Amino acid sequence: MFGRVSACAVLMVLAFAFSSATPAQEVRVGTWKTPQTIQPFFYEDFLPKPLAVQVFPFTNPADQKTALLAGSLHMCGTTVAHAIQSAAQGQPVVLVAAMCNKSSALVVKHDGAVRQVSDLRGMRIGYVPGTMHEILLRETLTRNGLSPDKDVRLIRVDFFDMGLALAGGAIDAFLSGEPLPTLAADQGYGRILAYPYYDDSIGTINAGMLVRRETIQKNPDLVFRLVLAHARATKHLAAHRDQWFKKAATFGTPLHILEKAAPNLELAWIMDDRFVARAESLGARMQTLGIIQRQPEYAKLFDLTFVRRVSAEIGP
Repeated sequence: MFGRVSACAVLMVLAFAFSSATPAQEVRVGTWKTPQTIQPFFYEDFLPKPLAVQVFPFTNPADQKTALLAGSLHMCGTTVAHAIQSAAQGQPVVLVAAMCNKSSALVVKHDGAVRQVSDLRGMRIGYVPGTMHEILLRETLTRNGLSPDKDVRLIRVDFFDMGLALAGGAIDAFLSGEPLPTLAADQGYGRILAYPYYDDSIGTINAGMLVRRETIQKNPDLVFRLVLAHARATKHLAAHRDQWFKKAATFGTPLHILEKAAPNLELAWIMDDRFVARAESLGARMQTLGIIQRQPEYAKLFDLTFVRRVSAEIGP
């Protein structure tokens, strides 16, 4: 009899202890291991308990988005171009914050004859189809009097193979994201010819943070907490570049390369009406290029509610 009472008492104490403790709520976030998409690695410092973040690194936005839609992630990074493409296909995704701006460059052979974009006529240019970089490349060529389909040869090359292809003579140029352009220039086989930003259209927008529409509907507070952590991480890293680059260097890029690339790197979190207008310009270019067949509903793709709440709380 006494043994039974003791056992019951122990079980009651354990039950009370477990019910009193607040279990950690794991939040799963996807991103790339690049200096311009680094903020999720710092969310832990800015999320309130019991939230705890687990960061999953990916190599491309499509895989992140697939994991998001499958429910394996609560939030992930994506390029604005991929978000537009996904929404145009009817996928229930929503951009809730910016992630980075700029970060792209057009690179040519260091010792080549190309001095301006129009000199690329007849040359081979490495690119990755369906990406933000393809759109920027086509925009740059068109603005300089070159037809991307007739006046140059666009050759599909994976991002991490572009440097080798340029150095080995397989291509004459490539358009890619940092730190690859700066690395090419530093190692002597490449030269940055242009930064493909146009304020009258796409501007410098690049990537943002994506969630499922269902997550906003069922757990808007979680989305707000994540956007708040994203904003605070962005502001912290912008103010402490040494911490930003020290962490980015662990991804495999030497610190001195990151320092050289710094003018072309811009972390971001704020989305506003101007951001959306530039995304609409991007979408129009994507449809012209045949990347998408129709425009998405931008009012559903972008939800500025969270960045506005965060801005009211911590300032721009």
